[in-house]
Amino acid sequence: MSQNVRLREALSKIAEVVSAAIVEDGEDPDGQEQNGEEPGRVAEEAAPGCVIKSLPQRSLVKAAETARKINPVNAPAFGPMAALAGASPVSDPLRIALLTSKYWGPAPRRLTVSFLESTPADLKARIISHMNAWTKTGGVSFAGTSGTGDVRISRGPGGYWSYLGTDVLHIPKNRPTMNLERFTMSTPESEYKRVVRHETGHTLGFPHEHMRKALVARIDPAKAYKWFLQTYGWDKATVDAQVLTALDDASIMGTPADQTSIMCYQLPGLITRDGKPIVGGTDVNQTDYAFCGKIYPKPGHAPASQQEEYWPESEDVEAEV
Repeated sequence: MSQNVRLREALSKIAEVVSAAIVEDGEDPDGQEQNGEEPGRVAEEAAPGCVIKSLPQRSLVKAAETARKINPVNAPAFGPMAALAGASPVSDPLRIALLTSKYWGPAPRRLTVSFLESTPADLKARIISHMNAWTKTGGVSFAGTSGTGDVRISRGPGGYWSYLGTDVLHIPKNRPTMNLERFTMSTPESEYKRVVRHETGHTLGFPHEHMRKALVARIDPAKAYKWFLQTYGWDKATVDAQVLTALDDASIMGTPADQTSIMCYQLPGLITRDGKPIVGGTDVNQTDYAFCGKIYPKPGHAPASQQEEYWPESEDVEAEV
């Protein structure tokens, strides 16, 4: 097993343990105390909460093959995991798997949704309606099913998380692909927008926006390690994996970094070099919608990777090699 793969597995396990520990200690994923006391020291900062789940190492190669079959442009080095690539081409299947992105492809697609716990019909409908917020511009939609869904939601312990894009196809059918701990009809509408739409973005294959180079560059690592340890109990490896490992801008089609994206953590000025917060997103914004429309165009709209420019044949240029 390569060192990169072992490190990735270790970071994933660490993140899961930390998330579970936070819940057991009586703190909910939003940084609020469950016992009715006043919010804690991060009351004005939304807790990161969300962890992108990774498949077991043994499933990575098969998942990469699935992603490439569904959408050929997922092949390295296009997609959110391209940042993990080395300086030279790789041939090791496990490393290739880590470089393969998880997008569902440009063809319109409907993903079915089921719930692992007994869930009232109105709650199911409300959650799915927020998942479908992305269909304002995107061609991937979500529909409830009484059977086993492509997306399987749990409202049990463990905080907020989702597997990334096409990886959901490799999760055992009796296991969730997304977790929305304690969501009920009493949960504020703002949390449906902030959390459900964020996790759905991961299901669509979108990574965390705060890990873009331009935003990571604003974070002071020493301050970040101290703050996340004191606030959430995260160790250095977890902070590296969830906050400080920058994605390659080219891997997300070169769109500018957007700190107000729904996919971006809210991070305090206490950990930035300039003392200004990374404000984070509380709902899908116009940049998110535009990107979703490019990745998942609706019928009649060419996908971004296949848009064709036109000029007269007389202007064609022969390459000089």
